[in-house]
Amino acid sequence: MAATKKNFVLRLSEEAYAALARWAEDEFRSVNGQMEMLLDRALKEAGRFPPPKERQVADKPDEHARGQRKNA
Repeated sequence: MAATKKNFVLRLSEEAYAALARWAEDEFRSVNGQMEMLLDRALKEAGRFPPPKERQVADKPDEHARGQRKNA
């Protein structure tokens, strides 16, 4: 998890919250911790949450695409 965290409101049905609370308790986590773990897992499985180093490399423009090859 990142050092800084974004706070936001999430609305769930009572049934969904109760199921999440039971699951969190089974795994010795808080409901918030369970939600973070589930979201992190889903983002990683979907390929939308790469490690920071990979994200930085992916954000850099491709030098070959710009026609600026180094020592070719």
